[in-house]
Amino acid sequence: MIIVMRKSATEEQIQLVMKAVTDEGLEPRRLDGVERTVIACIGDERATSAERFEVLEGVDRVMPVLQDYKLASRDGALERTRVPVRDVIIGDREIVVMAGPCSVESEEQIVSTARAVKAAGARILRGGAFKPRTSPYAFQGLAEDGLKLLATAREETGLPIVTEVMDPHNVELVGRYTDMYQIGARNVQNYALLREVGQTRIPVLLKRGMSTTLKEFVFAAEYILAGGNPHVVLCERGIRTFETATRNTLDLNALPVLQEWTHLPVCIDPSHGVGVTRWVPPLARAAVAAGADALMLEVHPDPAHAWSDGAQSLDFEGFAEAMDGIRRVAAAVDRTLPQPVA
Repeated sequence: MIIVMRKSATEEQIQLVMKAVTDEGLEPRRLDGVERTVIACIGDERATSAERFEVLEGVDRVMPVLQDYKLASRDGALERTRVPVRDVIIGDREIVVMAGPCSVESEEQIVSTARAVKAAGARILRGGAFKPRTSPYAFQGLAEDGLKLLATAREETGLPIVTEVMDPHNVELVGRYTDMYQIGARNVQNYALLREVGQTRIPVLLKRGMSTTLKEFVFAAEYILAGGNPHVVLCERGIRTFETATRNTLDLNALPVLQEWTHLPVCIDPSHGVGVTRWVPPLARAAVAAGADALMLEVHPDPAHAWSDGAQSLDFEGFAEAMDGIRRVAAAVDRTLPQPVA
């Protein structure tokens, strides 16, 4: 169940309600909204009742949550979640574009890319320092040196950064540099990793696995939320189907389903979804038309010589053109996108 506090509830009243939840053998999880605080009750609720909490001072109402994923469920949320990444808010009217190379290669590469994507209207810089690759012989990333280069690009441009963390043992290291963790498709059900990032308050971009059902995807988010980290953005990046013409099949069906099931913002990654540069912009526009809160696009100064994923990366000119098209669609569905900087 979810306990909804009144707008006027004091901190003392909130703490007393949380103690009452604990006394009933349940675990209270506090979620602070813009106007109200809600308390999710985790555990076996059969030994208690809503009436036990409805009489407490400061309580507005008690609501049942029918889904097994209590914290991610839309049922108990008073409003859609907005996730702050430094000064950028994901989940507002503005569509947030995260852009940058698949992998960090050099200071010149990442800084020039950061400047170019910022000029075109991107709000967050993406780039991989640790790279999960199918082949053990493929480039695996620059590790901490790559993180340092991302931090340099942030210092040069002011763009927050999102980068992948692959190992629970590296969460603290990556957290020293990044503004947002990325959990990649291969790690969506790495529960040790999900628990570890759940212990932090650094926002998390959680990517759907290539064979992960939507319910499994939401339960993965629940692991992070259950750890106490409320800042989760879901990312659809394509699933594996029988089709071989594209790298994956971008599942735009996921957008309305996830927005109905959960209160979490949803990002779409058309670069991995299709895997072919010329098809990325139309899918990005389609995602915005379908209601995406954010986009993640791969951009490289010289895709033909990229160390990874060059076939799906836009160059600077292509990214600027793609942003112009996305901007027009955003306006048509009453969303906004930052204007390019001359």
